[in-house]
Amino acid sequence: MATSHPDPTNSCHVAVIGAGAAGLVAARELRREGHSVVVLERGSQIGGVWAYTSEVEPDPLSLDPTRPVVHSSLYRSLRTNIPRECMGFTDFPFATRPHDGSRDPRRHPAHTEVLAYLRDFAKEFDIEEMVRFETEVVKAEQMAAEGEERGKWMVESRSSDGVANEIYDAVVVCNGHYTEPRHALITGIDSWPGKQIHSHNYRVPDQFKDQVVIVIGSSASGVDICRDIAQVAKEVHVSSRSTSPETYEKLPGYDNLWLHSTIEIAREDGSVVFENGKTVYADTIMHCTGYKYYFPFLDTKGEVTVDDNRVGPLYKHVFPPALAPSISFIGLPWQITPFPMFELQSKWVAAVLSGRVSLPSQDEMMEDTKAFYDKLEASGIPKRYTHLMPDDSQFEYDNWLADQCEYPRIEKWREQMFYIGFKRIYAQSATYRDNWDDDHLIVEAYDDFVKFMSSYQELLPMLKA
Repeated sequence: MATSHPDPTNSCHVAVIGAGAAGLVAARELRREGHSVVVLERGSQIGGVWAYTSEVEPDPLSLDPTRPVVHSSLYRSLRTNIPRECMGFTDFPFATRPHDGSRDPRRHPAHTEVLAYLRDFAKEFDIEEMVRFETEVVKAEQMAAEGEERGKWMVESRSSDGVANEIYDAVVVCNGHYTEPRHALITGIDSWPGKQIHSHNYRVPDQFKDQVVIVIGSSASGVDICRDIAQVAKEVHVSSRSTSPETYEKLPGYDNLWLHSTIEIAREDGSVVFENGKTVYADTIMHCTGYKYYFPFLDTKGEVTVDDNRVGPLYKHVFPPALAPSISFIGLPWQITPFPMFELQSKWVAAVLSGRVSLPSQDEMMEDTKAFYDKLEASGIPKRYTHLMPDDSQFEYDNWLADQCEYPRIEKWREQMFYIGFKRIYAQSATYRDNWDDDHLIVEAYDDFVKFMSSYQELLPMLKA
């Protein structure tokens, strides 16, 4: 159990951009390390992507750069695809808590329960007192350095009180990456007469009643949404690039849901032809095709770029070598157990800023980063998968972070629960949230939670210091 460090070598004034899960835990860890923290959140509440709204953008594909942006990408029926025990922060269990009947006790709860958990977390550690709500960061720019010292950061923000320009020693970027949609490139789509929508703007299936819908993408959102829509649609056809070209099969449990390979062409007569040779006359194409990393407020003079969805160069997905440690990014990796990783990244950033933990030299960080990129290229992995952490890599990374901070490594039960859960997603995608066979890991997790709670009460005064 890590306690606060009230006398760091260096106490910084830090701007945290975003009050989602990453921003909340970053704020906590920075304050624990002795830094002063301001969290700048453009929304009216904490939670980030977990703050559901029924509002959608007027542009269903979110292509118009002048559109009013809605930052939630949640659909109403969404439940977590990771078990709650596995998902929680390492020292604040995501366990079922006493409640008035409004909470969701399921192992794979609805998004409302995740938001409630984050509110519990913020309340427990008095985090909201550091948050400025309805405050949008317009620009973050490093000021000219004095002498040999790196420059501070000028952060311009906009709120109902007007525009503010404030100086910070460091900036921690926690603005998430589920707001700026990516889209499938479809031959002939410009002359296709049907409607298109990105999953970012999907909330409920009602508008697709009696329609023929094509869903592009078979990852978590695509799997959920196609089944959601199948309840009301005439037909739903899922296009997946992870299948063989000849793929064409009806999904079990449905008489109106088919799986196809990728789309070959869309035609002006309303038809869509798949690589498997099948032709479908569709009303709507739903793009469940993911998101882009997007930092419109950030001015680093080219030191950090987004190239084919690679944010870089970044040392260990966090620090730009040329600007470290004055700016850092929390939460870029994906296909992970997010909250524990956010926590460990935040501990590392906080400790580096205080001087308790040292980074390698700029040249060494750049060399390490280049070696990582070269390894990806040699393996044939596209840039857009730079921050994907498949197989064992996320837990190797988590444990590396923990070692840097002298913090306990990720629990074995958490690793095993994640792997078993991921296999269930593919093996029983329609039922995995309600049927499982890892009760022994739940027992281990709750044993750990009991030990945690007994020591937590003793350490609470220090943790809140």
